[in-house]
Amino acid sequence: MSLKIKSVVALALSAAMLFSTAACGTSDASKSGDSSDSSNTTTGYDVSTIEKDDELAKLVPSGDLVKDGELSAGMELSYAPAEFYAEDGKTPVGYDIDMTKAIAKTLGLKPNIVSSMFDTIIPSIGSKYDLGITAMTITEERMQSVDFVSYYRAGSTWAVQKGNPKKLDTSDMCGAKIAVQTGTVQEEEANTIAKGCEADNKAEVMSYKRQAEAATAVATGKADAFYADSPVAGYAISQTDGQLEALGDVEGVAKQGIAVKKGNTQLAEAVQKAVQKLMDDGTYMKILKHWGVESGALDKAEINPTDLD
Repeated sequence: MSLKIKSVVALALSAAMLFSTAACGTSDASKSGDSSDSSNTTTGYDVSTIEKDDELAKLVPSGDLVKDGELSAGMELSYAPAEFYAEDGKTPVGYDIDMTKAIAKTLGLKPNIVSSMFDTIIPSIGSKYDLGITAMTITEERMQSVDFVSYYRAGSTWAVQKGNPKKLDTSDMCGAKIAVQTGTVQEEEANTIAKGCEADNKAEVMSYKRQAEAATAVATGKADAFYADSPVAGYAISQTDGQLEALGDVEGVAKQGIAVKKGNTQLAEAVQKAVQKLMDDGTYMKILKHWGVESGALDKAEINPTDLD
């Protein structure tokens, strides 16, 4: 977006979205219009007190993955509040960052965040990094390529310029210019919408490598609406000092997962048990509340869940 955030560096590099001087926020905070300490932070949750679980650490496989005591995770770092850069333009922050650190600490490993484009993450798991943790929706198609550990639940939200100047209706987006991030379920859904339109009233799907670019397109009038995960859209809206707003209700709520190399059952089990421990001891909820996204919390981490919503 080219609206308002806290600094020029954040404007260029942060998924806190390319705006100057606006308070940070999240989907939960934006629902009520209230702000809180958790919705005004680009400082991560303090995981320093988390201790290694010796029994779970024994589950971590050795060999090609988890090299030199590191747990590497591929992320698309323009996806606030899940993962993005702080105002310094180089420090990754967000609830996925904190979860990665917490999982690594629990397993006695050092976290290594690897900046990646969203559509390259799944093909790189098991070669470039151990995990993909990037607000990724679990789908049957993706489970053909990787295994997942469920850890969050989110839907999709439409966002438009304040006042909805194009008078769009989510029940009929034909004729609209729709901005989405490449490789997301929202891109798939937008393409499905476009295919269902009459030839003289086609929706135009504008695909961008980074979510911040999709939001910018709407803010500057290049696109009419963007479509993104509900926490991400809520955060983006909160950054714009009233220049963007949500359109309609949250749609298609589904589980999100931590992606693991297909067939690496040892690592998947280690991650699943680590996440479950963080859920059970309250750390998981503290992380989500820190970022104001607790409405998407799960109480059970599962490997390749059969119930995806």
